[in-house]
Amino acid sequence: MILSDKTLLKMLEEKSLIIEPLEKTQVQPASVDIRLGNTFSIVEDSSTGIINLENEIKYKTITSDNYILLPNQFVLATTMEYFDLPNDLTAFVEGRSSLGRMGLFIQNAGWVDPGFKGEITLELYNANRCGIELKAGRRVGQLVFAKMDDTALNPYNGKYQGQKGATGSKVFLDNEIK
Repeated sequence: MILSDKTLLKMLEEKSLIIEPLEKTQVQPASVDIRLGNTFSIVEDSSTGIINLENEIKYKTITSDNYILLPNQFVLATTMEYFDLPNDLTAFVEGRSSLGRMGLFIQNAGWVDPGFKGEITLELYNANRCGIELKAGRRVGQLVFAKMDDTALNPYNGKYQGQKGATGSKVFLDNEIK
């Protein structure tokens, strides 16, 4: 069941759902707006020009209130908000249609697991022929929350738990998990 603004506001007041910082105007009828943070990361060039899933990927991270996303460029960004989801609540990340119509694609694998704590890393791609200026604090998407039928047996406690800033891929750690 997708949660309403009434339920979200109640959960936020009770602190059973934590989103900080949050302005009440971010709570929409069936979602919560997310804003762009000020951390951006890009994959550093490698001598081979190939990214390998078995080795750690190096990123260049900058902190800035403005970032120009060039045509056909990919960058990791972060939400301004920190989230703490209870063990019976999940969320879907959705980009804004208005930004998609400019050629700005916003993803994050689309899913936030129950029990997740941290800022959400967003994957941004400019499919336009023009650069797009990104500004910290700008509304870039929304989270749609859904109540689970029961508490998760194994709430999220993975490699991205507690992340802050634009966090690069840790897929190489999958090799260590057996």
